[in-house]
Amino acid sequence: MNYRTEYEKWLNDPAIDLQTKEELRSIASNESEIQDRFFKHLEFGTGGMRGVLGAGCNRLNIYTIRKATQGLANYILSSDAYRPGMGVAIAHDCRRMSPEFTMEAALVLNANGIKTYVFDSLRPTPLLSFAVRHLGCIAGIVITASHNPPEYNGYKVYWDDGGQCPYPRDEAIIGEVNKISDSSMVKTIPLEEAKAQNLYNIAPPEVDSGFIQNVKSCCLNPDIIPESDLKIVFTPLHGAGNVGVRRALAEMGFKYVYVVPEQEHPDGEFPTVSYPNPEEKAAFTMALELAAEKDADIVIATDPDADRVGVAVKHNGDYILLTGNQTGVLLTEYILSQSKPPKNATVISTIVSTNMTRAITNAYGVEYMEVLTGFKYIGEKIKEFEASGNNTFILGFEESYGYLTGTYARDKDAIAAALVICEAAAFYKKQGLSLYDALQSLYKKYGLHKETIVSNDERRGGVTGNQRDNDQLAYQPTGKPRWFQISGDAGLSKRGNYRYHNRPD
Repeated sequence: MNYRTEYEKWLNDPAIDLQTKEELRSIASNESEIQDRFFKHLEFGTGGMRGVLGAGCNRLNIYTIRKATQGLANYILSSDAYRPGMGVAIAHDCRRMSPEFTMEAALVLNANGIKTYVFDSLRPTPLLSFAVRHLGCIAGIVITASHNPPEYNGYKVYWDDGGQCPYPRDEAIIGEVNKISDSSMVKTIPLEEAKAQNLYNIAPPEVDSGFIQNVKSCCLNPDIIPESDLKIVFTPLHGAGNVGVRRALAEMGFKYVYVVPEQEHPDGEFPTVSYPNPEEKAAFTMALELAAEKDADIVIATDPDADRVGVAVKHNGDYILLTGNQTGVLLTEYILSQSKPPKNATVISTIVSTNMTRAITNAYGVEYMEVLTGFKYIGEKIKEFEASGNNTFILGFEESYGYLTGTYARDKDAIAAALVICEAAAFYKKQGLSLYDALQSLYKKYGLHKETIVSNDERRGGVTGNQRDNDQLAYQPTGKPRWFQISGDAGLSKRGNYRYHNRPD
């Protein structure tokens, strides 16, 4: 496509507002900026879309949001699963323009005669997943860019099972979005008109309470919590996890929960962190300072949309950050050892996650399944289990700090994961052990499993100092890293199985 032609098209389109046109005129002498904003359309991919905020077809703005939603509306109306009266639940996190994008998406759906249930303030992504099924919706939308820097936002689509759309539905939706070639093909409606037609609705408060009840039901030893003196430091990193995590911990009886005050309230600028990602050690800086002050046993951090959780545990007077795989195997062992899993119990993880999970499930006689990278494939398996009755879902996780311990949602849930992690910490503390002690006992029982990360450049030129091991593992925010996994009985000789996979962030 000719970027200059597209630029002029936006400037002359009567459907584009004056403020957007002023922004575009301000870059009239900056050819490279015009090219970057208009050399392509922001892609709607298999998980939705994510991009830098700003005016232009290669930016995220109300027009690209409207286009995506019109394509989704066209797909919904053509779907055999849709029945008149079925709605779409829409939630958002703390990011710039999230409330505005939520409104725009709702009004496009309403203009197409589709009812919407809009949350009145920010909510975690897993709550949206729960709401889709709870409200009997045909689909769901969440406005979020997960743990990306503040200049980004995004748009994720869920289907009627509460999971992100797998193949071939994702491709069909993409096809409908790509058919929208002109603003005249997009419908919208004034808010008051949508309300008058009962198309625009605020999601009822029962969704929040129902979600929390399901989160609390994930606990296996609730009686030990009220008597525990476990000290917890929590940071939502300015995101959507604050209310849910604190409510779940408080209602289950944890008495000593300290929230990082500078990071407690929602703020899409993320002023206290360079990168709001709980996989990054730097994101824990303030939380670890508070933990040292309070002599905390465990530190929990959730990302902006509260679907990922990072953990640091006290050991010998210091705090050690756990990797996503380490937290995953701790959860696997705790859940299987403290419950009576049925004969068809199944744990699911992804092809880039640790092989140690298989060793644990084998010990308990539980089936282990691997799926492609991306939590939507775990959600797809839960749907299959429900339909066939051949398997019972116990736990799903991926190395990128995402966990799900129940079937109430079909996406990773940092709120339930935080609760169960703290419960496990309380359980082991009662035995005089930290979570790190428990992890070491797992290595003794199942063999040492180790993983690390190597970027594309490092693979070409050999492993460099940027490589990080277990307690220092972190996602590199630049480039497109590939994951280098050493698994099996690796030990320090670094023998074992080697896998290279792209990570679809």
